[in-house]
Amino acid sequence: MPSPADCLYSASHEWHKVSGDTLTLGLTKFAVDQLTDVTYVQVKPKGTKVEAGGAVGEVESVKTTSDVYSAVAGEIVEVNQAVIDDPSLLNQDCFGKGWLCKIRVSDRAGLERLMKPADYDKAYPV
Repeated sequence: MPSPADCLYSASHEWHKVSGDTLTLGLTKFAVDQLTDVTYVQVKPKGTKVEAGGAVGEVESVKTTSDVYSAVAGEIVEVNQAVIDDPSLLNQDCFGKGWLCKIRVSDRAGLERLMKPADYDKAYPV
């Protein structure tokens, strides 16, 4: 299954979907497959300022704990409480119901370092 065409992708396996001045952030299918069963999701609270390349939270699985990074600077404006309450949503629907947070972007420069879907899929096939 190819990665959604309306997102950009990081080498640390986050997807970034921009709509106006807001970015929705989640983990890619490749990342979720590597983690296997996700057991815990933590995201910094609404109102938290984030730096480009900075961690916005972490995800734990039966295998490991991984930080989640934002490619852009901004402020977290929404956290997906559903995925915090039910971390298995990441395994079930990482590009849909399993999104992690929304960030109001203050600096878009980090987007330039992200991969287009075809490049990400070539580098990290699922």
